[in-house]
Amino acid sequence: MRYVPIIGLEVHIQLKTASKMFCRCPNGETDAPNTLICPICLGHPGTLPVPNREAVFMGMRLATALSSRIASRSKFDRKHYFYPDLPKGYQISQFDLPLGSGGEVHVEVPEEKTTVRVGIERLHMEEDAAKNIHAGVEAGGKTLVDYNRSGVPLIELVSKPDMRSSAQAKAYLEQIRTLVRSLDISEADMEKGHMRCDANVSLRVLDDNDSVVGAELNPKTEIKNLNSFRMVERALNFEIARQTELWESNTPPLETTTRGWDDVKGKTVLQRTKEGSAEYRYFPDPDLPKMELEEFVSEVVEHLPELPAAKRARFMAEYGLGAPDAKLLVESRALSVYVEQVFSEIYDWLHSLPEYQSKSEEEKVAERNRMAKIVGTWLLNKWVGLLHERKHTVEKTPISPENFAELIVLLARGELTSANAMTVLERMTQTGKDPSHIMEEEGLGKLDDAGTLATAMSRVIEENPGEVTRYLAGEEKLLKFFMGLVMKETEGRADPGVLMNLVKVELEAKRSATQV
Repeated sequence: MRYVPIIGLEVHIQLKTASKMFCRCPNGETDAPNTLICPICLGHPGTLPVPNREAVFMGMRLATALSSRIASRSKFDRKHYFYPDLPKGYQISQFDLPLGSGGEVHVEVPEEKTTVRVGIERLHMEEDAAKNIHAGVEAGGKTLVDYNRSGVPLIELVSKPDMRSSAQAKAYLEQIRTLVRSLDISEADMEKGHMRCDANVSLRVLDDNDSVVGAELNPKTEIKNLNSFRMVERALNFEIARQTELWESNTPPLETTTRGWDDVKGKTVLQRTKEGSAEYRYFPDPDLPKMELEEFVSEVVEHLPELPAAKRARFMAEYGLGAPDAKLLVESRALSVYVEQVFSEIYDWLHSLPEYQSKSEEEKVAERNRMAKIVGTWLLNKWVGLLHERKHTVEKTPISPENFAELIVLLARGELTSANAMTVLERMTQTGKDPSHIMEEEGLGKLDDAGTLATAMSRVIEENPGEVTRYLAGEEKLLKFFMGLVMKETEGRADPGVLMNLVKVELEAKRSATQV
C-alpha cells in the first residue's frame, strides 16, 4: 500500500512591540532572570490586564496580508492548564472569536519545482508562557522558572492540513518568516525563539489508482520542540517513516498524541495523549471586554507595506535583478531598503550621462541589466558574505548607500579591477570611507600604463623559461599562471582583459622567435 502525508503547522510568532501583551513591562531580552516582570504578568490577585493596541494592529496587518477575514468583533478567552510556567493557572488566548480566519499562502517549493496553496485556518492573539530552566543532576535536578517571557505578545497562525511533504512545510515556514519580516512585526528568528512551530502529521491510504481511501482524516501526531527549519524537516521525515511502519504492520495510530522532537537522537518521543479543547475549559476572560475592530480595518489596509511577492516582481522588472537575487532581497527588509537606495544613486548617475541619454530604449535596458549583475555580484554575494563573516548587520554598516553605489560605478566604468575592488570593499566595511579616497590612499586604481605592464610582463616571462617552453609545447592552461604573476607584480591593478591579450602576444612572439 501507498500513503500520503497530511501536514498542518501551528506557528507562534513573537511580536516586536515595545511592551508586553497585557501590561507595560518591556518586551525585551535580558540575561537577568525575573527582572522584566510586574504583578500583572505574574498573575497577582486583583490585577487587571489591558490589551496592547499595537500588538492587535500587528495581528490585523498579518491577517490582511494573508487575505484572512478580520473579525468585526473579537475577544480574549482563558485557556486553563497547570504548568509552573503559567503563573495564573490559565493563559489568555482566543477561542471562538479569533482575530482572523481563512486566507491562504501560495508557497514556492524549489525542491519539488512546484507551487502549493496552503489555506489558513485561523489567526489568534495570545500571551506567551514563562521559560522553564531544567537544572542537571549535578545542580540538584531542580526546575527553575524565568518569568521575563511571561506575557510577551504572540500570534498563533494555524494552517489547514494542505502540505504533503517536509519540503513543503519548510518552504511554508520560510515564506511566513519573510512575510512577517516585511510587515516589520517580528524578527522571526527561530533559533532565538521569535518564531516557534508545532507540526501536525498523519497519513492517508492510497488505493491502486492513487486515490485517497476514506473521507475522514486519521488521528494525527503533534510534534513539539521544533526550533529550526532543519528540525521541522527532520522531525516530519522521521514521523512519516514511523507512522508508515505502523500502518504496514496493521497497527495504525488510533488516537491523537503529542510527541517531542529529540534532535540529538533524531527521533520523536511520546509525551502525552493530546488534549481536546474541552479539557482546556475555555471561557471568555471577564477582565477583557470584546474588541470592536471593524472601524480599524481600513486604516490597517491603508498602511500595509508592499508584500514580498509584489516586491520581488518589482525588483526584477524595475532593476533587472534575477529571481534568486530578488528572492534574497525580500527576505531582509533592511537589505531591500538599502539596495533600493543604492539603485537610486546608480540611476541618478546613469541619467546624468549624455551618452546614456542618447541610447535607444533597448540599449538603456541592457545597461541597467549590466548594472544589476554588478550589484548582484558585489552587494548581494561578496558584501553580504563579508558581513556574515564579521558578524555585522546591514542596519549598522558604516557604508552609506551613496558610497556603495560609487563602488559599483567604479567597477562598471572599469576604473577598479575585481581583485582590488575586494580590498576597497573590505576597507569600506571597516571604516565607511569613500571608495575613491581609499583607492587614492592605497594606490588601488587600475593600471593603464602600457609601458609598466609590458615591463612587468617581460620580467615574468624571462624569469620562468620552463613554463614558457611548456606553454609553447601546448599547455595553454599556463596562460593563467603568467597572468597571476603579472597581477602580483602590478599589485592587482592590471586590467585582466588587456593583460590576457598582452601575455598572449608576448608568448606568441616567443613562439615565432623559436621557429625562425
